[in-house]
Amino acid sequence: MNGLSDKQNRYGFVVSKDANKIEIKKAVEKLYNVKVVSVNTLIAPAKRKSRYTKAGIINGRVPSYKKALVTVAAGEKIDFYSNI
Repeated sequence: MNGLSDKQNRYGFVVSKDANKIEIKKAVEKLYNVKVVSVNTLIAPAKRKSRYTKAGIINGRVPSYKKALVTVAAGEKIDFYSNI
């Protein structure tokens, strides 16, 4: 698995828009039993999409959402597949 988790111990989550960094940190620590070092958040903007069909062009939009990048302590990792 390449990406943020291998190089920087960072994991991405889609979170509620009204969640703050402290709430996100507590939730991740409780769910995955890891020590969270930092939390960075961003709001991905809504995007317009159009699709060409037999009936013509259909226009719509994809809603915006909030994303959290969580950095865990060195030597720790989150195993997403342990509960399956």
